[in-house]
Amino acid sequence: MEAMQLLAVGVALLAIVAVAAYRRRRRSRHAPRLHTTKPMPVIEVGDADVARRLIIDHADSFSNHHAVALAVDFDAGHPKTQSITSAPYGPLWRALRGNLTANILHPSRLPHLVLPIQRHAVEALVADLSASASARGGEAVVAVRDGVYAAVFATMARLCLGGDGEEIGDIPAMQRTLREFFHSGVDARLLARSRLLRLLHWRQWRHLLGTRRRLAELFGPAIAARRRRGNCGIISTYVDSLLDVRIPNDNDGDVAEAETAGGESLGRRRALREDEVVRLVWEFLGSSTEAVVACVEWTLARLVTEPEVQKKLHQELIAHRKGQISDERLRDFPYLRAVILESLRLHPPLPLVVREVGPEGAVLAGAARPPDGTFVRFTFLAEDIGRDHRAWTDPEMFRPERFLAGGEGEDVSPVPGPKEIKMMPFGAGRRHCPGAGLSMIHVGSFVAALVREFHWEMPADDGAGVDLTAINALFVKVMASPLKARITARASQS
Repeated sequence: MEAMQLLAVGVALLAIVAVAAYRRRRRSRHAPRLHTTKPMPVIEVGDADVARRLIIDHADSFSNHHAVALAVDFDAGHPKTQSITSAPYGPLWRALRGNLTANILHPSRLPHLVLPIQRHAVEALVADLSASASARGGEAVVAVRDGVYAAVFATMARLCLGGDGEEIGDIPAMQRTLREFFHSGVDARLLARSRLLRLLHWRQWRHLLGTRRRLAELFGPAIAARRRRGNCGIISTYVDSLLDVRIPNDNDGDVAEAETAGGESLGRRRALREDEVVRLVWEFLGSSTEAVVACVEWTLARLVTEPEVQKKLHQELIAHRKGQISDERLRDFPYLRAVILESLRLHPPLPLVVREVGPEGAVLAGAARPPDGTFVRFTFLAEDIGRDHRAWTDPEMFRPERFLAGGEGEDVSPVPGPKEIKMMPFGAGRRHCPGAGLSMIHVGSFVAALVREFHWEMPADDGAGVDLTAINALFVKVMASPLKARITARASQS
């Protein structure tokens, strides 16, 4: 009898295992999977002259980003989606980037669209910090990153989804989800390489694989509401432009559009699918917020460690039109601009600029020709380039004066021109970050308001100083220990 019971139990267990394996095979056809291309040879470039020659002179070969940056294919089981960052250089990329630069980032839109939204976010942040300081006798210890992140995200969310009292979705949930994605601490590349680690950290892995679904649930209703509402002329958002844009038609997810010699399209065009809009919204809100917040935090950290620099900056702000940025242009505040550029030189938000290059491009770079069909990943070390002792005097020192008239960085800008590269915090060449200019304005406005209204220093009981150790939050380098500073409300300068 006992033998029969054991046999029955064994048969039942085998049946359960078989059913589980069958279900797993079915799910695997529709679940996100590892990016299974063969390991790609990697060449690191830390020389500014070599970087300029490859990215600028050989732009045709050095204009493709890495298609799957996290070693996870979030589109598995679904139609393929592309972002401006991941799209191959060609008609699709030009359509997506051109839409962004013409409809959101064009200078003509700054006065009536971007700046009022930005000003509201800056004033709200200053008001919150002032209330915290007032409640504690005029000073308070604040976590810089939290407040700045909320303010910057609110700005970008309104540019992307709308505002002015209309329902645009669960903004706090969007903020939490995107911030968690960038700062989860999950090393997706490491988990992707090891089945054992995926078993040990299966909760993290499962959560990572659910990213596409969670973002679709968050952004989908907001996009659908914007589609129903239409563009009534109050504020034209990034989503409005995405709903109107037409991209090259393709059946397999790869662009196959014929072009004339002059670049005019001969192929058919189509509207973006909803999942494609979600992917582009994800990119817009995530990357733009992270880069600005990182730069503001690094800049304030340097101002805490360099009180004389902070003093000079404050004097410029209060001496020039009561600290208001004239026409929101950084060139009206040369020392503010110099402080931000020096922060970007030492702490570029994109420390690694990556290009995937075919065999011909590898040969142009002086490398041995790889087998046909093999791509080489070139990683340009923006942090090393910005600290090159051949281009900069005392490159490890924080010295904004180097960007003032007569300094070695007088003619250097955040995006390098075609003749010389001394720093490349937002990339370089055709694939540089299209939002670099807007990011500079955001950073300038936030830093100006925060330094104008508050004195920044370390908490009185903290003898360790500011920890300038950096870590990677996916693609952006941030402070490993978020900055906590003591703020003291300044006397009114009116």
